[in-house]
Amino acid sequence: MTSAPPPAPTHHGRAHAAPTAGFVVLIGMLTLLPAVTTDMYLPSLPEVASDLRADEAGAQLTITGMLIGGALGQLVVGPFSDRVGRRRPVLIGVGLHALLSLLCVVAATIEQLVALRIAQGAASAGATVVAMAVIRDRYAGSEAARLMSRLMLVIAVAPLLAPTVGGVIADAWGWRAVFVALALFAVVMWLVVARFLPETLPVGRRSTHGLGTSLRGYVGLLRDGRFVALAVIPGLGMSVIMSYVAGSPFVLQQGYGLSPQQFALVFAIGGTSLVVGSQTNAALVRRVGPLRLLRVGLPAAAVATAALVVVAVGRVGGIVAFVAAVWLAFTLLGFVMSNASALALTRHGERAGTAAAVIGFLQAGLAGLVSPLVGLVGGDARAMTGVMLASLLTALAVLTFGVRAYRPGAWLDQGVDEPAVAAAH
Repeated sequence: MTSAPPPAPTHHGRAHAAPTAGFVVLIGMLTLLPAVTTDMYLPSLPEVASDLRADEAGAQLTITGMLIGGALGQLVVGPFSDRVGRRRPVLIGVGLHALLSLLCVVAATIEQLVALRIAQGAASAGATVVAMAVIRDRYAGSEAARLMSRLMLVIAVAPLLAPTVGGVIADAWGWRAVFVALALFAVVMWLVVARFLPETLPVGRRSTHGLGTSLRGYVGLLRDGRFVALAVIPGLGMSVIMSYVAGSPFVLQQGYGLSPQQFALVFAIGGTSLVVGSQTNAALVRRVGPLRLLRVGLPAAAVATAALVVVAVGRVGGIVAFVAAVWLAFTLLGFVMSNASALALTRHGERAGTAAAVIGFLQAGLAGLVSPLVGLVGGDARAMTGVMLASLLTALAVLTFGVRAYRPGAWLDQGVDEPAVAAAH
């Protein structure tokens, strides 16, 4: 019987045991909040557009508005968490999220709903930044990438169940009742976090500078070109996902003629692909290394998405071929986002909250800027899949020329150990 591998070292020279299932679930709940808030609401988009007298692009702004709010909020929450610890920002953010969900219930116009969703995104930033910072407080490199991949088991609950639950609630009581459910979900999450989330940033390791000085720490991060390039890639990956999220209710229900329940089923099948891809990545990353998996996964995802364009635009193979192409593309995307995020965080473990905020800002901000293009250029299958493919091709260019990942010995530039490569030498 072989002995267990040693605990992963942190950037502070200490070692932490492998993460427990409870720790993974808890951190996963934090990352789950914005996903549930988005996905539970998806089947209601056509009803929201009709009820508030908005067009498709206006309804989709209620999705992307939350992403934009989350992007801006993370820039403040990141340095704040480096200064006061991890627990306080997440408790404030989740509490505000519950309140804003109730305000969405009484929104009278699409403009009001978009504004509230932007604020809701800013509030949820506390959860997403803290989740990434807590991971980096304890783990780095391949171990961090492995943990981020494991989180997909929890995060996948959103696309698997949330649209179905949201559709049932909306069918019974209307789209406004979905926000009542989201408020209750946030309250439960607040109670769980208050009881079980450990403080992973002791007082002695917290930033002693004022918030203004902490914010200027972004300048140092932005001077690291490879960090910025690695941080952009998850944002472009999220742009692919959110372009599908924003466009699929209209493409599948109006283009392919699916009912809300059928749409929820198809959407859930797509969610399983992220689970399969991320868990395969988690199983391989210790042995192969995050950079090597990223170098293979990203171009493969681009090729699969090009096939999706052909299937969707040409209506090749009907709904079965569409679902299969989406499933393959998103499975391969599971090798992209976790590895790029972990590599970026590994470069700046001494200010994990601020670094996580930059990654989160780019992830939510790019997705918030890119995904509305689906509605603006037509809202159909051609628009949705075209934006998805353009995002992945841009990410591949960033990986090639910004990270310089295909240059011999590129892993050395990232400050990580690529085990398979090291063994070969």
